[in-house]
Amino acid sequence: MANALKDIYNEEFISKIAKAISEVYPTFDNESFYEKVFSGNWEDKTLKERMRQITICLGETLPDNYKEAITILSTTVDKFPKNNLGCIFFPDFVEVYGLEDWETSINALELFTQHSTSEFAVRPFIVRDSERMMKQMLLWSKHSNEHVRRLASEGSRPRLPWGMALKHFKEDPTAILPILENLKVDESLYVRKSVANNLNDISKDHPKLVLDIAKKWYGENTHTNWIIKHACRTLLKKGNVEALAIFGFDVTQSTVQINDFKIYPENLCLGEDLHFSFNLTSDQSLMTKVRIEYAIDFVKAKGNRTKKIFRITENTIEKGKTLSYDKVYSFKDLSTRKHYRGLHTITILINGTEVISKDFSIE
Repeated sequence: MANALKDIYNEEFISKIAKAISEVYPTFDNESFYEKVFSGNWEDKTLKERMRQITICLGETLPDNYKEAITILSTTVDKFPKNNLGCIFFPDFVEVYGLEDWETSINALELFTQHSTSEFAVRPFIVRDSERMMKQMLLWSKHSNEHVRRLASEGSRPRLPWGMALKHFKEDPTAILPILENLKVDESLYVRKSVANNLNDISKDHPKLVLDIAKKWYGENTHTNWIIKHACRTLLKKGNVEALAIFGFDVTQSTVQINDFKIYPENLCLGEDLHFSFNLTSDQSLMTKVRIEYAIDFVKAKGNRTKKIFRITENTIEKGKTLSYDKVYSFKDLSTRKHYRGLHTITILINGTEVISKDFSIE
């Protein structure tokens, strides 16, 4: 079985932290730090809880003077590989102890994000002084380092996973837009993915704003086209007519038919696979662009049902041709999804429209 993500913080990694700091700060109490980290219910802690435990223990063993502590950590971080998720404790130290020393903290966040990511740590600074921090983020959006540029976008996402929500940006994302404008043709895919994810966040509260941006950016070049397609994924899943139209999907046409829709077995047990297949045909003389999805109405713990949509593919179909699909959905439990017994429904959607459904049961 694969190790849990939180297990990146193991005894070996904690020992490496202590050794690296000791090389920079010889009076560092390795033994005390190690004991403090593993005290309490370490095994039960999540990744971010372990990260915070490391941060607090560093706060107890590094010098009380924040500038001095940051100087030590800024030298220590070079002893770790770049792009190391485990290094998120460095910016977390800034988040916990540095809100009152703006200049020192901003420089540290810029440095630390080049080794891991400061996307979570910048958010309390945005909450503390949004105007000042967004000016800094705008400067970062023009930085020579792609990790710093990405921080400008990722750190300002209204709904960043694992990060605190930025309520004021959910209500009014205007301050984010100049950053995204600067990054929309960034040479780095890593940065462009963040721009798309930021816009997708915004679309959940301000769909018209994102649709307006999509219409403006789409067609400029391949970079903006990719960003807009990825940014509109939530709108596309919801069958938003304007979003579908941007990418050439006609929601008004009824020329596409689904034939031979089959599911098996119709009664299955938890942990088993549901197989389903269908054919697609069209009586349209011209080529028809189709976005093909399926939805499952899942039974939840309290007996209610929740629909989740899954993309199958996008394709074109012409008159007289048949497109055939054979898919499988596993009802094995995941860390992100638990399945329950009861009556479920599977539905095939074409261009955002539900076309045909079948029920099946989990026993």
